[in-house]
Amino acid sequence: MLYSEIADVFDRLERTSGRLEMTSIFSEFFKTLDPDTLRKVVYLSQGKLHPDFCGAELGMADRLVLRSVAFISGMPESRIDELWKKEGDPGTIAETLFKKRKQAALFSEPLTLDKVLRNLTLIENAEGRDSQDKKMKYLSNLLMDSGPTEARYLCRIVTGRMRIGAGSMTILDALADAFGTKEDRPDIERAFNITCDLGLVAETLAAGGVDSVKRMKVAVGSPIKVMLAERLPSVPLILGRMGGRCAMEFKYDGIRIQAHIGGGSVKLYSRRLEDLTSNFPDIAAELRKQCRAEEAIIEGECVAMGPDGSMLPFQNVTHRRKKHGMDQAVEDYPVRMFMFDILLADGEDMTLRPFEERRLKLAETFGLSEKVQLTTLEIVGTPEEGEEFFSRALAVKCEGVMAKSLSSEYRAGSRGFLWIKYKKDYEEALTDSFDLAVVGAFYGRGKRAGKYGALLMAVFDDESGRYCTVCKLGTGFDDAFLAGLPDMLDGYLSEARPSTVDAEMAPDVWFLPTVVLEVVAAEISLSPVHTAAKGAVKEDAGLGLRFPRFTGRVRDDKGPEECTTMSEVLSMYRMQTQDK
Repeated sequence: MLYSEIADVFDRLERTSGRLEMTSIFSEFFKTLDPDTLRKVVYLSQGKLHPDFCGAELGMADRLVLRSVAFISGMPESRIDELWKKEGDPGTIAETLFKKRKQAALFSEPLTLDKVLRNLTLIENAEGRDSQDKKMKYLSNLLMDSGPTEARYLCRIVTGRMRIGAGSMTILDALADAFGTKEDRPDIERAFNITCDLGLVAETLAAGGVDSVKRMKVAVGSPIKVMLAERLPSVPLILGRMGGRCAMEFKYDGIRIQAHIGGGSVKLYSRRLEDLTSNFPDIAAELRKQCRAEEAIIEGECVAMGPDGSMLPFQNVTHRRKKHGMDQAVEDYPVRMFMFDILLADGEDMTLRPFEERRLKLAETFGLSEKVQLTTLEIVGTPEEGEEFFSRALAVKCEGVMAKSLSSEYRAGSRGFLWIKYKKDYEEALTDSFDLAVVGAFYGRGKRAGKYGALLMAVFDDESGRYCTVCKLGTGFDDAFLAGLPDMLDGYLSEARPSTVDAEMAPDVWFLPTVVLEVVAAEISLSPVHTAAKGAVKEDAGLGLRFPRFTGRVRDDKGPEECTTMSEVLSMYRMQTQDK
């Protein structure tokens, strides 16, 4: 297959803003591919060769890609630098320069998908002191045979920023349209949620139909999308929603970990599918030691512990996420794993079992030690019991409590009122913090002149797959954070409003939704300029955050599709209004 066929589809997608049209483009193209090729194309459409949890990355920096472009185009690097300052996208620069090439290289030949994948794999595996030179060589070899459009997407694939707006939900819609029906969409999405491997789901569906997708199972080594909780502002409301009785457990202030145990090894994954095994080697070893099953998948919270055995705030456990000096970090920042759920036990898919049964199975499957324990949990049947349990949680420095329906299945990737979180904040002010995606920036004035002074922030609409603005954020930044914003954000610059962003407010620069920040605010109010939940409460008005403030926490453990959703903001607004 010629790579130009794929690049042309990517180009059509990038010029399309509507999700329905994007779905149609993908669907028609998917039908023309054999299952194996489809799997590879699905990965490439998101700038990858593998699912996220594999950990391998192409890892080419923009500057290295631009050197390859300069070499093939014959353009001086000084001119490339000028274009870089203007465009901010190596792919656009490559396309511009390659359009000006009078003729292709004498020995160039049509670029095939197989050659692209072969060279990209070589780039991914390049190691050692000369690894950067090797990566340049392999990319240049591809660019030599590329036309302008092909060059644009090759440069974007190796940097991991495709800019075509192909989110997972859009691809799932297209797969259902191409190989099933609208009614099959939930089964296809569940397969993705329990494997986190979109390419595998696509290949399985194309080869064996919807029935083969329905047979896909939870398995050690394939992370499962985490189940998420809703919010409510009081214990009586929680119990009313739960039918008068529920399980309540302490909500710990740590890093949520999914542990896969089997085959003599243990892998620890973050909620963003990062492999954190090397960050918590002591926990991995202890889980293997305490596990009585041959294989298991469990979830828990890794919490930093003080010398006196008390739990420390989240910031302390983040020291375990740094890449160097891990041996010393293990000694300086001891942690404890509080297990709260089991998703697989000796080949049995526990996600379809009720929570009460899963909790008993978790206790049967693991021994306990100083490093590995169960979350504190009680069955609550009255508001008084719930309030007393909540007070105990706060007394030991927990964030609050989690309430769980005793009969609830584990709904991977889903948010709902089967799990409800309740924090002290909910009684005092606006309910909880927000995890928002940066979609734009405004240049500063006065002391902030020459820097980004404020950011345009957005929530995720999981129905449309778009990011809708909810506030302009300009407080809570210290000087060091402001100075570091270009390094954090400029790799995601977009010359125009990204097709996945829904905004009426126009910042000075746009960004692809990638970086997620934690934000608090005084309240949610109707807004004439923001697009979150526009028209849901009042015609021609959306919802915005009043007096938003950055908490200082960059949510690098969350991808943009995991940030606060539009439906959450709407639910919180209604909860706030009801409370008033």
